[in-house]
Amino acid sequence: MNLIVSAIGQGFLWGLLGLGLFLSFRIMNTTDMTVEGTFPLGAAVSVSLIVQGTNPFLATLAAFVAGALAGLVTALLITKGKIPSLLAGILTMTGIYSIDLMVMGKSNVSLLGKKTIYSLAFLQKLPQYFDSVVAGTILMVLVTCDLIWFLSTDFGQAFIATGDNTQMAKSQGISPQQMTVAGLMISNGLVGLCGAVVAQSNGYADVNMGMGTIVIALASIIISEVVFRNLGLASRLFAVSLGSIIYRLLLLAVLQVGLSSNNLNLISSLVLAACMMLPQVEEKLRLKQTFMKGFKHD
Repeated sequence: MNLIVSAIGQGFLWGLLGLGLFLSFRIMNTTDMTVEGTFPLGAAVSVSLIVQGTNPFLATLAAFVAGALAGLVTALLITKGKIPSLLAGILTMTGIYSIDLMVMGKSNVSLLGKKTIYSLAFLQKLPQYFDSVVAGTILMVLVTCDLIWFLSTDFGQAFIATGDNTQMAKSQGISPQQMTVAGLMISNGLVGLCGAVVAQSNGYADVNMGMGTIVIALASIIISEVVFRNLGLASRLFAVSLGSIIYRLLLLAVLQVGLSSNNLNLISSLVLAACMMLPQVEEKLRLKQTFMKGFKHD
C-alpha cells in the first residue's frame, strides 16, 4: 500500500513536468529539449539555496525563475539566432550542466537535516508518503488552474492561435516571436519548479537527475491522451497529471514483476512507445472488424 501511495504522490509531483512540456509540445508544436537541463537546474538552485538557509518556498520560486531564464535563452536562440528549436534546446541543455555544477559546487548536494516545503506542520502529521500526495495535489491544482486562467486571457488565446497556425496568427497582428519567448519561459519555468519539488521530496539534487525527463513528460502526456479522450483544454491539463500518476503506477507494476530499477529508462521508453502505437493498433483492429463484418454479410 505504501508503494502505491508513494507512486501516486510522485505522479502528482512529476505531473508539473508534463504540464510544462504540454505547453511547448502540444500547444506551441515545438520540440524543446531544454527540459532535460531545466529540471536539474531547478533542483540545483532550490537545494543550494535551502542549504544556505533560504526559505524553502522562496528557493522553490527561485527554481521557477531559473527555469524560465533557461527557456528564455532557448527562445532567443530560436527567434534571434534562427537556430532550429531542437538544436537550440540541446545547446541550452548542454550549457546548463556546467551551470548546475557551478551552482552546487559539486555533482550532488543533500538536504539532510534541512527544512523543505514538506516540513510544514500539517504535512508532518500525515502518514508516511502522504505528504507528497497532499503537497502534489495542492501544487497540481494551483498550477493547472493558473494555466487555465492564463490560456483564457487574450494573451493566452494569442499563444494558442500561434501554435495552431503561425501564418494566421501573424495576419491577426500576433507576434510569433513574442509568443515563442513567453511560451518557452513558462514551460521551462514549470519544469524548473518540478525539479525543485522533486529534489526536496527525494532529499537531494544531482546534476544527472534530468536524464530521461523528456520521456517521462511525454509519457504523461501520451498516456493521458490515450486514456482520457475527447476532452476540452481545461480537462486535458488536469488529465496530464492523471497520466503522470498512471505512468508511475505502470512503472511500479513492472518493478513488482521483478525487473531491476536500473532498467527504468528502458521501461519508460517501451511504455511510451506502446502508448504512442496504441491508437494505430486500435484503428487497424477497427478496420479489420469492419472488413470481417462486411465479408460475413456478403
